[in-house]
Amino acid sequence: MRLLLAFLMAITTVGVSGQLKLPRLIGDSMVLQRDQPLPVWGWAGPGEKVTLSFKGLKTTAIADEKGKWKITLPAMPAGGPYTMDIEAGSRITLKDILIGDVWLCSGQSNMVLTMERVKEKYPEEITGATNSDIRNFFIPTISDATKLYEDLPPGKWKGATPKNVLDIGAVAYFFAKKIYSLHHVPIGIINASVGGTPIEAWISEEGFAGFNTETQRIAQLHDTAFINNHAMAVANARRNAPPPPKLQPDKGSTGPQPWYSESYIPQGWHSMQLPGYWADQGIKGLNGVVWFRKEIEITAAMAAAPAKLFLGRIIDADQAYVNGTLVGGITYQYPPRRYEIAAGLLRPGKNTIVVRVTNTAGKGGFVPDKNYSLVMGAEKIDLRGEWQYKVGQVFPAAGNTGQSPIAPINMQNEPTGLYNTMVAPLAGYPLKGMLWYQGETNTGGAAQYGNLLQALIKDWRKKWNRDDLPFLFVQLPNFNEVQYSPTESDWAVLREGQLKALSVPNTAMAVAIELGEWNDIHPLNKKDVGERLALAAEKMAYGNASIVHAGPVFKAAYRKENTIVVSFESTGTGLVAKGDTVLHYFAIAGSDKKFVWANARIEGNTVVVWSDEVPNPESLRYAWADNPEGANLYNKEGLPASPFRITIGGARQ
Repeated sequence: MRLLLAFLMAITTVGVSGQLKLPRLIGDSMVLQRDQPLPVWGWAGPGEKVTLSFKGLKTTAIADEKGKWKITLPAMPAGGPYTMDIEAGSRITLKDILIGDVWLCSGQSNMVLTMERVKEKYPEEITGATNSDIRNFFIPTISDATKLYEDLPPGKWKGATPKNVLDIGAVAYFFAKKIYSLHHVPIGIINASVGGTPIEAWISEEGFAGFNTETQRIAQLHDTAFINNHAMAVANARRNAPPPPKLQPDKGSTGPQPWYSESYIPQGWHSMQLPGYWADQGIKGLNGVVWFRKEIEITAAMAAAPAKLFLGRIIDADQAYVNGTLVGGITYQYPPRRYEIAAGLLRPGKNTIVVRVTNTAGKGGFVPDKNYSLVMGAEKIDLRGEWQYKVGQVFPAAGNTGQSPIAPINMQNEPTGLYNTMVAPLAGYPLKGMLWYQGETNTGGAAQYGNLLQALIKDWRKKWNRDDLPFLFVQLPNFNEVQYSPTESDWAVLREGQLKALSVPNTAMAVAIELGEWNDIHPLNKKDVGERLALAAEKMAYGNASIVHAGPVFKAAYRKENTIVVSFESTGTGLVAKGDTVLHYFAIAGSDKKFVWANARIEGNTVVVWSDEVPNPESLRYAWADNPEGANLYNKEGLPASPFRITIGGARQ
C-alpha cells in the first residue's frame, strides 16, 4: 500500500517541481514505430523550454501551464540503435533506441502467460532467444475506475535474451519472432494484460456510449460518497459478522512426527489412483487438507543425477516433500508444479514423496492428463498410479465461514478500471497494430461479448486517432470436458461474438479451437497461437494480399431438398476434413430446435449437411461446444474453420 501511495503521489505531482520527467514508456532500449510521426512527451516546469536532439534533428517545445510538453518527430525508417537527448534545465539521455514495428498486446491471463510457463514445452526457444531486436515492455498491474492516469507504473524495455525471454508473454513472443523472421525489423511488444479480468475493464468511459448498465456503474464509481459508503458497509459487515468456526488443527502437520517426516510410520492410510479428484474416489464433498504419499525405488545412478519433480496441476494449493524435505509449493491451482530437488536429497533404494493438498471449493486433487513424473537426468519415473492418502483437516461447510457477505470493490473488474491506468497513459504512442487475447472471464455473460469487443476496437482506434489500426484477436480455444451429444455452450456463444467482430474493417481472428486443453484454462501451445496471429498481421498490417491468413469462415447457406449447403470465405486452395475422410461436429435441427449429429461432406468450396432424423432442417451448428473435440473442417493450408451457427429461412432450392 505504501508503494502504491508513493506511485500515485509521483504521477499526480509530475511537472510541478520543474524537473524534467519522461513517461515510463519513453526510456532506454525503447522501440519507436517506423514510418509514422513520432510524438515524444513529458513534463517540465510551466513555460520551460524543452530541446530534443535525435538523429541529427534538434527540436524545441514550451511546456504548458501544467508543465506538459510534446514534440513530434518526422516519420523515420527502421534502424538503430540511436541515442536521444532531451534538455530542460536538466538533461536526460536515452540510449539504445530502435525504430521498427510496435505492437500493443492486451487481454487477460493467456496474454500474460510467460515463456517461463512453457519452457519445458519449448526448451530450445529459451536457449535460442538471442535476438535483442525483439523487445518487451510489460506493464505491471494497477487499476482505478475513478480517474485517468497520466503515466504507467514502473517498467523497462528489455530485449529477448535467454534470461529476459522467460518474462515475455509467450503468445506475444512467438508472434514477434515470426514477424521478425519475415521482415527483419526491430519488434517492440507492449504487454498490457491482467489475468482474470473482463473486457469491460479495458474500455474507456467514452467507449461505453449506448451501454446503459456500464455507464450507470461508472457514474457510481465516480461518486465519492458511493465509494465511501460502500467501504463503510464492507467494514461494518466484517465487524458484525459472526466469528468463523474454530478450525481443528491439521493432524498431518502437528505432533512430534508430521506425516511428511522420515520417522513417521503411516497408519490408517487408504489407496487412491492419481491423477484424479478425491471427490471421485471416496472423499465426496470434502473441503480441507488431504495428504498423499508414494514410495519409489531408484538406483544409485539415478540418485546422483540432477532431479526435478513434476506434479502436473493441483487444485488448489500444495506442499511437496521428498524424503522429509520441502521441495516446493504453490498456493493456487493454475501454475504447473515443477520442483527442483537438491543434490543429495534422493538416495539409492527407497524414497518417499509426500504431497499436502489444500482445497476450499469444488473438486480437490490432481488434474488428469498432466505430467506426473520424477526426472533424474535421462531417467524418468512415472508417478501415475496408486498413492496412499489420509485426511488431515476438514474445513467448515460453505455458508458457515463468518466472512462478510458484502465484497469490496475490485477496480480491475470494474468498467474502465484497467483502461484508465494501463492503456490511457500510452494512448498515442505510435503502433503497427494491436493483439487481443481475452474472453474467458466474460463467458458468464457471453451474449454481450461481441458488442463489447466491437466497442473496444472502436474505442482504442479513436484514442490512437487511427480508424484503420490493425486489430487482431484470438478466438477462445477448446476447454472443459468433451460433450458427446449436441449441447448449449457459453463458450460457443462467446466465440460467436468474436466471429461477428470480424465485421469491423481491418480486423482478423486467429482460430484456436484445437489448441486448448480440456483441463487447463491456460493451454501451453502458445506458439501456434502466436504464429496464427502473425499470419493475420501479414494480411492486415503488412499488405500481403495473397496470403491465406485464416481458416474457413461461414459465408452463406441455403436449403436444398433435405440438406443445408454452406459456403465459406478463406477456403484457400480448398476445404479438407483433417485427419479423416469425413467431417465431424456438424449438428442440425428442425423447427423444434432439437439438434442431432449430422452427416457432412465437402463439395468444392461448400459443405453439404444432412441427417435422416431431420427431413426439414432449419438450423445448423458447427463445433458448437465448450470443447468440440474432433471438429475437423480446415482449409488445405492447415487452418481450422471457426465455429458458427445459422438458422435457414425460405423455401428449398
